[in-house]
Amino acid sequence: MLTVDTLKRLHVSVSFELADGECIALQGPSGVGKSLLLRAIADLDPNEGSIKLDGTAREAMPAPAWRKKVTYVAAEPGWWADTVQEHFIAWREALDLVEKLGLPSSCGTWPIRRLSTGEKQRLGLVRALLLQSRVLLLDEPTSALDPESTASVEAIVAERVSTGTSVVWSTHNGAQARRVGSRLFMMSSGRIEEHLL
Repeated sequence: MLTVDTLKRLHVSVSFELADGECIALQGPSGVGKSLLLRAIADLDPNEGSIKLDGTAREAMPAPAWRKKVTYVAAEPGWWADTVQEHFIAWREALDLVEKLGLPSSCGTWPIRRLSTGEKQRLGLVRALLLQSRVLLLDEPTSALDPESTASVEAIVAERVSTGTSVVWSTHNGAQARRVGSRLFMMSSGRIEEHLL
């Protein structure tokens, strides 16, 4: 269970609980702070409030350990080396997920500059999934994907949710929010409210 209590970031105060195997869909207009909220939960940006995982406070563990358990996946993942496989500790372990997301196993040798935005999104998600995180914070993970690739991402995340992974999924797509979420949170200026799906 992830417990967020009075988390403050940019004049927005948020409190909620996220159970194991639950997916919250997060919606709101561009610029309202959805990404900032997810980054704050992952402890990537300054924030105030209390966040606990299974009763253990975020401050009780080193930041890298927290981020391995509560993992933020950016809409535009970062890349720091020349080829795809250099971004993976164990490329062979990634191949099953890579292929399920519609990419060839040979893409490990591809230079990063060759990748489309959608390919980067899918490979960034694979990197996160390999961590076996307790909580995934997905920031518009399908914004650059076609319907087939979107369906593949939704299926893989649903599979993880069914085995106990908790997810907060930011999306502008109302239909997607209803497909992936068991709860829906709407962000607007200065507040967040739960809505019925």
